[in-house]
Amino acid sequence: MSQDLLPPVAPSVTAELVEALSPRLRKRLDAGIAKLTARPAVREGDTVRVAVDDDTDLELHAPGGAVTSADAIRCGCLLAPGCLHRAAAASAAPVAEDTPDSTPDSPPAQPEGEGTSQPSPAETTETADPAQLAAARAVYDAAAAVLEAGADGSGAVLQAELLRAAHTARLAGLPRVAAAAVSVVNGVRAARSAHPAHRLPDLVEALRTVLGMAHRLPCATGPDLAELRGGVRRPYTPDGSLRLYGLFSEPVLTTTGYAGAVTWTADAGGRLYTVSDVAPGGPGRATGAADRAVRIGDTALTHRELSRAGLAVSGATVSPTGRLGAGAAVRAVRASGAAWSAEPLDRLWAVPVAAQVARALGGGHGLLFLDVTLAGTVREATGDRLLADCEGRTVRLAVAHDDPALPYRDNLRLLAAARGSRLRVVARLSPGPLPRALLLAAEHPARAGDRVDLGLDRLQHADLPTSTAAPAAPAPPRDEAPLHLLRRRVHQAVSGGRRVLGFPDSGAGDGGRLRRVGLATAGDLLGELRAAAADRSRDAFGRLLPADTGRFAGAWLAAAVYTGEVERALCAAAWGADAEVMAASR
Repeated sequence: MSQDLLPPVAPSVTAELVEALSPRLRKRLDAGIAKLTARPAVREGDTVRVAVDDDTDLELHAPGGAVTSADAIRCGCLLAPGCLHRAAAASAAPVAEDTPDSTPDSPPAQPEGEGTSQPSPAETTETADPAQLAAARAVYDAAAAVLEAGADGSGAVLQAELLRAAHTARLAGLPRVAAAAVSVVNGVRAARSAHPAHRLPDLVEALRTVLGMAHRLPCATGPDLAELRGGVRRPYTPDGSLRLYGLFSEPVLTTTGYAGAVTWTADAGGRLYTVSDVAPGGPGRATGAADRAVRIGDTALTHRELSRAGLAVSGATVSPTGRLGAGAAVRAVRASGAAWSAEPLDRLWAVPVAAQVARALGGGHGLLFLDVTLAGTVREATGDRLLADCEGRTVRLAVAHDDPALPYRDNLRLLAAARGSRLRVVARLSPGPLPRALLLAAEHPARAGDRVDLGLDRLQHADLPTSTAAPAAPAPPRDEAPLHLLRRRVHQAVSGGRRVLGFPDSGAGDGGRLRRVGLATAGDLLGELRAAAADRSRDAFGRLLPADTGRFAGAWLAAAVYTGEVERALCAAAWGADAEVMAASR
């Protein structure tokens, strides 16, 4: 059975079904999930039917697109409704989520439309109420338990506990905390299933975010509290008439079971807007959505066509992130596009690279518009990188998504053969101590004026230029500060849990190395992290007492926050954006 067939299941449903299992069945839950996902399944309208065995079926009813009650999952076995199959199905299905801070590459669970915003009043100085304090504590404890076990050891039971905490947080009026908790569950599931979209740094960031928010909330007041609470939906506001020019399209394929495409456009002033088509699905939907008509007005343009054409929109509504609404009052017709080298799109590449990086690090859209000269490849631990010279700086360009159904990696290999080509590209900043970015779109290496959406279009050898000038040798990268000694332990904890840091030889000399190069704080944080991991007391009979998950989670959170801030500073320095970032932070 493809898990793409299963409808999203609300967090409260999964938590309820897992909690109802006996201790014996809980121990068998992960094996039950693996067994169930290997069984055949069919979708009939709003119902998915899974053949548990030759004589027994399990049904999931999702009339609104998601399973919202435990009664909607029915099993025909003799042990139902207290059977393992219902909990296994809920745990295997995508999590139905209503994300308040959705971005184009992190789609909402419901189709995009004109939602009613529920903002928190930022002008007050109130503190969190008792229900919110209790919910934040529950989320912190559940996330700390996941960190304690690591992704490798966080099976369906621990995931269900975090989902229950997320549901409690949402009921208490903390939708942003709830969404952060759900993102951890999604990341853990992706790690355990070796999903192509899984990236350990993303899971690290998700855990850091949820633990940090739950830790900060008890002391937060006023605007800080309003930010932590978040809103259920981001509002769409009227924006009148817009004249938009297509930039590029990128596929969306998430670990949460959603797929589709997002097309980026810009107006004459350089402001970016997105049009998206994202729904439950897998790689097939991600590659096919580019040839579907965009969902705005009556236009028949596909995403692939819009990325090279233009759009005239009247009655437009726009979210704070630039996402165009698809309300009934919106009208849109096809218009002429513009080349990247012509106005008004040319001005996107006219912005200094340092200013673009500072904007991305400050919470902007993260896109970089670069003029580069291709200079070959370099091999890193996570794969090959395309080297490019950009304003005298060597930039490492990586694939934006590792799923083999998407052409990113094949296109990057072919571009590496076009050594010496001078191209305009669009990339997404990948923060790190060396200049890195994820390559999204590029000018065609042989056809002037044409461009390639690297996640949707496939380059061929015939598309490469017949000859290229040899580029100047890229400048050798400067030595990285040994922050990786701390970063590695932060990542290891998320992957393998406390136990991997509790070994006596787990980075025993790394703290001294960090102090010798002036990173004394990093050395102290690493020392505390290792001490917290190894802190296991015994009772009078020599038996191990329960671990202090709070101390370990606190030590890990401090190390993760520090690492993130230092890496942000190193990233700014690597791109020459130090001054811009410092000015923006004042």
